[in-house]
Amino acid sequence: MTATIDTGDTGGPAGEANRLRRNSLGVGAVTFLVVSAAAPLTAVAGGVPLSMLMGNGAGIPGTFLVVTALLLVFAVGYVAMARHVANAGAFYAYTARGLGGNLGGAAALIAILSYNCMQIGVFGLFGAATSGLFAGWGLDLPWWVWCFVGIALVGVLGYRRVDLSAKILTVLVLLEYLVVLVVDAAILFKGGDAGLSLAPFTPTQMLSGSPAIGLLFCFAAFNGFEATTIYSEEAREPARTVPRATYISVLIIGLFYMFTSWLMANGAGVDKLVPTLQGLKDPTTFLFGLSDRYVGPLLTQLMNILFVSSLFAGVTAFHNGVARYFYVAGRERLLPEALGVTHPRFQSPHVGSLVQTAIAVLVIALFAATGQDPVLALFSWLTNVGTLGIIVLMALTSASVVAFFTRNPSLEPNALKAKVLPTVAGLALLFIIFQIVTNFGNLSGASGVLGWFLPSLVLIAAVVGYLLAV
Repeated sequence: MTATIDTGDTGGPAGEANRLRRNSLGVGAVTFLVVSAAAPLTAVAGGVPLSMLMGNGAGIPGTFLVVTALLLVFAVGYVAMARHVANAGAFYAYTARGLGGNLGGAAALIAILSYNCMQIGVFGLFGAATSGLFAGWGLDLPWWVWCFVGIALVGVLGYRRVDLSAKILTVLVLLEYLVVLVVDAAILFKGGDAGLSLAPFTPTQMLSGSPAIGLLFCFAAFNGFEATTIYSEEAREPARTVPRATYISVLIIGLFYMFTSWLMANGAGVDKLVPTLQGLKDPTTFLFGLSDRYVGPLLTQLMNILFVSSLFAGVTAFHNGVARYFYVAGRERLLPEALGVTHPRFQSPHVGSLVQTAIAVLVIALFAATGQDPVLALFSWLTNVGTLGIIVLMALTSASVVAFFTRNPSLEPNALKAKVLPTVAGLALLFIIFQIVTNFGNLSGASGVLGWFLPSLVLIAAVVGYLLAV
């Protein structure tokens, strides 16, 4: 198994021609593919108000600072290993090299489950948001119709060359950042509700309310940043491109969330923030209300459109990640070898793309047929499962980094990068996993049997993957 992990070469039926498209992505392209998965406008419009309401209120900006620092610590070992393992399987490849092929198989199935859950879950919010947007323009269609339209468009992009997806996502992500930064600037220059306060960064605010819930929401907002290594086989000079894209992604996402959430808290007033959110019928309208107040309705209308495009960018990025994990799982014979082939013209993981598209159609159809809510059920349940799975993968990777460099000390003589920081990151991630599992019902809204069954899907995927790799 390890013979193919370093190079990304295939052992499959197509031989040397069966590769992903090489040298097609630079630092900027990889960064935008990753940042778009984090869906910045979706996070600040949807996730941040909910984290303030259910978590630690105005302490969210400080919590984002802590999470950004933790992810930078994790990234040190992550990118150190990335310089020696270039493989589209990312978490699978790292875990297999560090902890052995069986645990690598477990990581592969957890990754496939997690990215599928993230992509399909976000489609629920995409369907609801798109339905609401077009209903305001006189075209009133069910949420699931828009999901199927989105799945078709994403499927076409995933089937073709990855640089096409990167170009489209670059435009969408830049527009997302621009519209939010306009609101940020307006709040900043108008001095907020009652002057600008740094109270959101104080321990008093950060530890108020439910800080554990706030921490988990903030961590979930970064989902997708770790996907830089998924594109290592398609990157130009991956030993340089992937580490740079990883650090840049964490810093862009983290600083943007921290700065914007600070201004959102000040825009409403630090002391008025939680009561304001409690008074809203839908907390996710909070940012749009700030836009109306500080800028005007024209920008708010544009933001509503970009909110939909933000979700589309997110599902496209997650689709690309799932397709590549299917491809590697087929190439490594964990799953049927037919998955481990690339398109003869586009050099894309087209079979994996088609399989992910089919899964998305089936799951959306199931939720629609049973009358489930696209946001409270589909989005909330699946994205929380996906978040848990990704954090488990990060913890496995931290352990893998330590094991890999312990066996190969000459590859990274700096103990801080090879052992100390990965160990610190791993322990912190284990704490977060415990918090997610024990608070899963509160986070996802899943009650009763679903409250324990949904997080157990990650364990089930791990067991299946382990057994497949035996």
